[in-house]
Amino acid sequence: MRRAGVLLGLAIAGAPLGGCVPAHQAAPPEAAVTAPAGWRDALPGSAAVDAGWWRHFGDPALTRVVEAALAHNVDIALAVARVREARAQVGLARAALFPGVDASVAASQSRSVSAFGTSTESTSAQPGVQAAYEVDLFGRIDDQISAARSAWLASEAARDSAQLSVAAAAASGYVTLLGLDARRAVVQQTIQSRSEALRLARSRAEAGYTSQLELRQAESEYQAAALILPQVDLAIARAENGLRLLIGDVPGPIGRGTSLAGLTAPPLPDAGLPSNLLRHRPDIAQSEFALAASDSSLAVTRKQFLPTLRLSASTGAVFNSALPDTLSIWSLGGSILAPLFEGGRLRANADAATARRDQAAFAYRRTVLTAFREVEDALANVASLSRQRAAAEAQRVAIADALRHATNRYQAGYSGYLEQLDAQRALLSADLGLVQLRVDQLNALVTLYQVLGGGWEG
Repeated sequence: MRRAGVLLGLAIAGAPLGGCVPAHQAAPPEAAVTAPAGWRDALPGSAAVDAGWWRHFGDPALTRVVEAALAHNVDIALAVARVREARAQVGLARAALFPGVDASVAASQSRSVSAFGTSTESTSAQPGVQAAYEVDLFGRIDDQISAARSAWLASEAARDSAQLSVAAAAASGYVTLLGLDARRAVVQQTIQSRSEALRLARSRAEAGYTSQLELRQAESEYQAAALILPQVDLAIARAENGLRLLIGDVPGPIGRGTSLAGLTAPPLPDAGLPSNLLRHRPDIAQSEFALAASDSSLAVTRKQFLPTLRLSASTGAVFNSALPDTLSIWSLGGSILAPLFEGGRLRANADAATARRDQAAFAYRRTVLTAFREVEDALANVASLSRQRAAAEAQRVAIADALRHATNRYQAGYSGYLEQLDAQRALLSADLGLVQLRVDQLNALVTLYQVLGGGWEG
C-alpha cells in the first residue's frame, strides 16, 4: 500500500506538466452544413425507398444480375475485407486496457574452477512471469479506442456505399443492355423495310420508270441502315462484358428476361425532406464517422503532452544445484514518463492532427452538399425526361404520318424519291431517340433511388 501511494503521488506530482497541453480547437464553423427547407423540383412520389428497390422493375433476370453483383463483385469483397481489418484494429486498441503478461524460462549449465584448482559444476533454471500495465490516467487509450471504433463504423458505411453503387450500376447496365436490344430490333426492322424499298426501286429502274439516281439513293439508305447493325452488336457485346465484370465473372453473354418495353417503371419514391437525407446515405455516414475518428485522434495527440504511468511486476523462482533450496524472487515497480523537451515533435503532431480533423470536417461538408445536388439533379432529370418523351412520341406520330404521305406521293408520281428518303431518315432517328429516352427514363429512376440512399438505414 505504501508503494502504491508513492506511485500515485508521483503521478499527481507530474500532472502539472499537463499545463503545456495545447488548447482544443473546434472544427471550422464554415464547415457546418445547413440543409435546405425543401427540394427545388419535388416530385409527387409516395413510394418508400426499400432496400430491394430493383425488384420493382418486374424482371427476374434484372434481379438475378443485381444480386449476383452484390454477392460476387470484387470492389464489395475489398470493402468487406477492409471492415474486417478495421474491426481488428478496434480489438488492438482495446487490448491496451489490459496488462501484458509474459512468461520466461532461463536455464544454464556451467563448470568452473575454484582458486584451489577444483572444478565445480552447477545447473540452474529460472522460470518467471512478468506483467506490465499502463494506467490510463487521462483517457488517452479510451480516445484511441474511440478513434478505431469510428474508423470501423466508417468502413462499414463505405462497404454499404459500395454495395449501393454496385447495385445501381448493375441495374443501369442491364437496362442499357435491353435498350441496345431494342435499338437492334429497330435497326433490323428498318433494314427490312429499306430492303423492300430497294427491291422496288430496282424493279422500277429496270422498267425505266425511275432514274439510276433514285436507285442509288435507295441503295445508299439501305447500306446506311445496315452499317448501324454491327455498331449496335459491338455495343451489346461490350455491355454484356461490362456486366459480367461487375458480377465478378469472365466476359460472356447475359441472360435476358423481358424486353425494354416489358420493364415496369418503378414508382416515384418519396424524396422526403433534405434534412432526412443525412440519415439515409451511407457515404454521408462514412464521412461523419471519419470526422469522429479524426477528432478522437486529435484528442490522442493532445494527451501525449501528459505524463504516463506504467506499472510492472514479476515473480519467479531460481533452481540451482549449488543451493539446498529453491529461491523465490519477485519485484514490483512503476514509472512516470513525462515529456519535457521533444524539439517541437508533439506540437507538430498536434497541429497535423488538427489539420486532418479540419480536412475531415470539410470533406463531410462536401459530401453533404454533393448529396443535396445529386438529389436535385435526379429529380430534375426525371421530370425533364418525362416531358421529353411526351414530345418525342408526338413527334414520332407526325413523322410516321409524313412518311405515309411521302410514300403515297412518290408512288403516285407527284414527288421525287428524296421526300420519302428524308421521312425515312427522320423516322429512324425518332424511333432510336424514343428507345434512348425510355432507357434514360428508367436509368434516371435507378439514379434517383440510389441518391436517396437505396433504402439504407444506418
